[in-house]
Amino acid sequence: MPTLKDIRIRLKGIKSTQQVTKAMKMVAAAKLRRAQDRAIQARPYARKLKEMLASLSTKVDTTLNPLLSPRDEVKKVLVILITSDRGLCGGFNTNIIKLAQKVIHEDYADLHAKGAVTMICAGTRGSDFFRKRNYNITTAYPGVFQNLDFKTAKEIAETASKMYLAGEVDRVILVYNEFKSVLSPNLKAEQLLPISPEQGSEEGGSEYLYEPSPAALIDVLVPKHLNTQVWRVLLESNAAEHAARMGAMDSATENAKELIRALNISYNRARQAAITKELSEIVAGADALKQ
Repeated sequence: MPTLKDIRIRLKGIKSTQQVTKAMKMVAAAKLRRAQDRAIQARPYARKLKEMLASLSTKVDTTLNPLLSPRDEVKKVLVILITSDRGLCGGFNTNIIKLAQKVIHEDYADLHAKGAVTMICAGTRGSDFFRKRNYNITTAYPGVFQNLDFKTAKEIAETASKMYLAGEVDRVILVYNEFKSVLSPNLKAEQLLPISPEQGSEEGGSEYLYEPSPAALIDVLVPKHLNTQVWRVLLESNAAEHAARMGAMDSATENAKELIRALNISYNRARQAAITKELSEIVAGADALKQ
């Protein structure tokens, strides 16, 4: 049975930890606000760019642009994984890594067995995990979220495009955590290349006039679309990370509160038992003196 001193030491340690988790929750909440605003502001532009590309693709021959042309047979796959740089964010990294493993080992099991699956890892946690397990990582971006910049998104998109155009890969998959809400993350694995834009419905059946020609516009919009999509994914993952960390620190604070309550009860019981024992010894000594 722990002594009163042991319980006091443990109580002090848990209270100190609770103060740390409270502070980390407040910091994560402040960062989440800014990250959420950036992610939400990036969505309309990315969505409209995709709708415009979908509209243009119906007016031109998509085989003229190799990034819009699917390969007859998929022999090599590139997986772009977005994780965080730091921990203490609950199951954020664990869940997205599990999804990446599912994509590699289930969706492309045959290619993985042949060593035809390569990876680009943005975030320290993902690159460390897969490098230790000897996965084929062609490029890693550790510390990307410490100073999140559009240049990084552009570099990732250009690397994937060059590999696709050079025939090094036949398909590019993005695996990331999309920000939905603080309590509800949304794990996603979507195809980045070849681009297969959804056919958006034209509002009110309107006809659009393009200047210059649709074919010339597609050559300009395709790189912009890739850069924007990767940038949006980085922003979404950054916001989801802060939301996950805020939730994890809130849970840790509540758990510390429960531990403190339980330890206070144990402390009071141990203190009462010690007082009772001392009183019993005093009474026994007094009786012995009388006799």
